[in-house]
Amino acid sequence: MKKYFNVNFEFDHQKVDNIIFQNISKKNSGYVCSIDGNNLATANTNQDHLFILNNAIVNNCDSSWTPVIINWIYNTNYSNYCGTDLFIKYVRLRKYRQFFLGSTPEILKNLQQNLSEIDPAIKNMRFESLPFKKVENFDYKKIAAMINADNPDIIWVSLGAPKQEKFMSLLLPYLDSGIMFGFGAIFNFYSDIPGLRRSPNFLVKLKLEWFYRVLQEPRKQIKRFCFFLSLLPKLIHNEMKNKNQYK
Repeated sequence: MKKYFNVNFEFDHQKVDNIIFQNISKKNSGYVCSIDGNNLATANTNQDHLFILNNAIVNNCDSSWTPVIINWIYNTNYSNYCGTDLFIKYVRLRKYRQFFLGSTPEILKNLQQNLSEIDPAIKNMRFESLPFKKVENFDYKKIAAMINADNPDIIWVSLGAPKQEKFMSLLLPYLDSGIMFGFGAIFNFYSDIPGLRRSPNFLVKLKLEWFYRVLQEPRKQIKRFCFFLSLLPKLIHNEMKNKNQYK
């Protein structure tokens, strides 16, 4: 991984997959973070969150515009590896035992039904909701015992950033094995419950997926978008400065 805007990124999609596959095959435990604008902004204003992201086994870039900015600064040719694409790709592999953690019972029920049409084995996998509480107040030993008894290869965690990243870091010491993925709204996308849906493909191609999210959740997403934009000039300035230092 390479560090941009103080956060470790892996932009090579195959390398992201290889790192994950190798850790699963070795029965390691760890976590993967999907870095969007909100995660990036939070990491640059909160050292604890930055530490969590930079201790992931790998970070994929979920933002469509972060690679554009990095390409402009460094004359690279990066593209994002959206968490939604990674999620459904791994479901379609139909080779890993998975554990789905977070969200609501209604969303999980629909999610299990829909994913079982892709991989029938998912009918017999665990889908567990979590109570709404502060991330520090979860019983991590109890949650880990439930997961360890199931012995999954992959644990999908849907609590929203930055909560899910901290959750994974606190759960990690109690896990025997399994790779956790903090992928937020993806459970909603594949549950077919009215509300949060993924952007249409034409907006994804135009790098306007963020705009579709704003339309669906204006109060939440506008706040996050403004937070990222307020930091962006400073982040670009510091990155340009770092680039010049290494010339």
